[in-house]
Amino acid sequence: MEIERINENTVKFYLSYGDIEDRGFSKEDVWYNRDKSEELFWDMMDELGDDTEFEVEGPLWIQVNAMNEGIEVIVTRAHLPKNAESSQFPFGIEDPEELFDPIFDAINETEEDSEEEVQVNDKLFVFRDFDELIPLASQMASLEDPFETQLYAFEGRYYLNLRFDYTLIDTKRAKDIISMITEYGILSKMSIHRIEEYGTAVMESDAFAQIDKYFS
Repeated sequence: MEIERINENTVKFYLSYGDIEDRGFSKEDVWYNRDKSEELFWDMMDELGDDTEFEVEGPLWIQVNAMNEGIEVIVTRAHLPKNAESSQFPFGIEDPEELFDPIFDAINETEEDSEEEVQVNDKLFVFRDFDELIPLASQMASLEDPFETQLYAFEGRYYLNLRFDYTLIDTKRAKDIISMITEYGILSKMSIHRIEEYGTAVMESDAFAQIDKYFS
């Protein structure tokens, strides 16, 4: 395994599939066995050692890239703004082991992406209150751009999933739409798969149109 310290808050791991097997895991364990994936991740973190001065505290942002010969994992330690609550972040400071669902969902998604060019992309946004969605929906409901929306409730927050098909919309326009939404909500690092499994579906389609119709 290769470890590279990018800066004081970021570290990068590279594991070949041989490295993974040497640790007693298989490629299938990483892709499909959440407990094994969790064990592998903490095994990696344990190898950082005291010299790196990289402590697992506060929210961590994770980027996972699947490659032909192995996986690359970039871990960034974020800093809580003053007066911020840990619940505003996808990974709370109280329980860093909550990392694993989103981390290894991301690995699975990346593996699938490597097999074929994926043109459908999900963006997940989190809102503290339903009322934050009402003025946003008034703006978005009139747009004729091709995208899908679903709304979920999970742990006292509302999650809006925005799905683009990039065969139908160009990247610049998609970024414009994302910017409009981030004026009201926060782009979440939570996996849509986790939200679909553990959250409650509030609106399964056309969320903006429904909110605008019934609440504006």
